[in-house]
Amino acid sequence: MKLISIVTPCYNEEDNVAELYRQVREVFASLPAYRYEHIFIDNASRDRTVAILKEIAGQDKNVKIIVNSRNFGHIRSPYHALLQAEGDAVILLVADLQDPPPMIRDFIAKWEEGYKVVLGVKSNSEETPAMFLIRRMYYNLISRLSEIELTKNNTGFGLYDRRVMEALREINDPYPYFRGIVSEIGFEKAVIEYVQPRRKRGITKNNFYTLYDIAMLGITNHSRVPLRIATMLGFAMAALSLLVSLGYLIAKLVFWSTFTAGMAPVVIGLFFFGSVQLFFIGILGEYIGLIYTQVQKRPLVIEKERVNFDR
Repeated sequence: MKLISIVTPCYNEEDNVAELYRQVREVFASLPAYRYEHIFIDNASRDRTVAILKEIAGQDKNVKIIVNSRNFGHIRSPYHALLQAEGDAVILLVADLQDPPPMIRDFIAKWEEGYKVVLGVKSNSEETPAMFLIRRMYYNLISRLSEIELTKNNTGFGLYDRRVMEALREINDPYPYFRGIVSEIGFEKAVIEYVQPRRKRGITKNNFYTLYDIAMLGITNHSRVPLRIATMLGFAMAALSLLVSLGYLIAKLVFWSTFTAGMAPVVIGLFFFGSVQLFFIGILGEYIGLIYTQVQKRPLVIEKERVNFDR
């Protein structure tokens, strides 16, 4: 019997983990040809998430738990759990129930057709329309900037074959952009569209910083376009400055007694060029920060304990 690994990252999800476990168990009850393990990795939750998971794991050995020593963030922790999975295929499924567990059946069916990667893609969402529009705009932007073809409107929800997981283990990235790495590996993928439901219990753990972090990680990992734009814009602005200065010189020579430049152009120019410089210094800082993270070679997470894993 083939083993399917379900990986669920969670942080303060006491309202959802039991229901998610129940739905996943029901799915595999209808798939008797497969064994499964459900790996929950908890990012040092401050509520009863771990206690609830331990109660479940005490009754069901299919449930395995990794508890981190602290909160290692929404990028490193899920990736670490994926690398611990032993299944013939691994499915990443978040704890907030916004990724529908019944789609596991569709993923496995496509996988059995020979696809090494099966991705769930949001055709629409019941979340705030403005947020969905912003996400769509970001995916369109990164698709244009990226040097590889990225799957739009995919959050990582999907199935990944054992060969994909073996490739991920060889990459050894300390701060991975998972969606981009999957595209870079290059296996043929199947796409299954779905409408993302609204979160019904609890509150989202994402904020502006976490969303900005993963957005910039996607750009800096897979594109050098911002750096080249900075270089080209520098040349263009230098040429523009030269033309403007020549224009002012000619105007002053022709209208010597009546032409006055005034302070307004100088002040506006200083603020404009200063803003552009700060913007591209920030972009350069993002790339340097990524290099700094890579050379540190720190582990993805430090585990506090494991439950139901074989010694």
